[in-house]
Amino acid sequence: MTRIVLSKPDIDRALKRIAHEIVESQRGESGLVFLGIPTRGIHLAQRLAALVAEIEPQDVSVGTLDVTMFRDDLAAKSTRMTVPTEIPASGVDGRTVVLVDDVLYSGRTARSALDALTAIGRPSIVRLAVLVDRGHRELPIRADFVGKNLPTSTSERVNLSLVESDGVDEVSIA
Repeated sequence: MTRIVLSKPDIDRALKRIAHEIVESQRGESGLVFLGIPTRGIHLAQRLAALVAEIEPQDVSVGTLDVTMFRDDLAAKSTRMTVPTEIPASGVDGRTVVLVDDVLYSGRTARSALDALTAIGRPSIVRLAVLVDRGHRELPIRADFVGKNLPTSTSERVNLSLVESDGVDEVSIA
């Protein structure tokens, strides 16, 4: 049985709130870089960057950060196609980087993202933004910006669909 827990208006509201929290955390500093973690984190990063630019015009860049080759669980997980990492021309050195992912679960993807990021450069600050935090952490990692805390059991699956890749905005639990 699948139940929808977030609809399009819920997702839009969560992203707007996260964007405001990011602007507040910047305290007027510029040099913000959003790096989306494939697949749906890329679309969320683009949306967040657009929302932040609406709230407070500033230097905002968007890129992608593929963490596949930095994962510590490659042998246990099925392989997937890698997506090219695209770092904005301004780079990440000395800037505030917001890593954006769809669902935070074990923390392994976020840890992999930190490893991938340090292979690229040295940001002044790294933050993590996720649309859904479902708990069950295996590593001591916490998101700075969370759209929705969604307590789940380990037997449940959280599915995020976005209009850019799936034709609809919704979060469901199966």
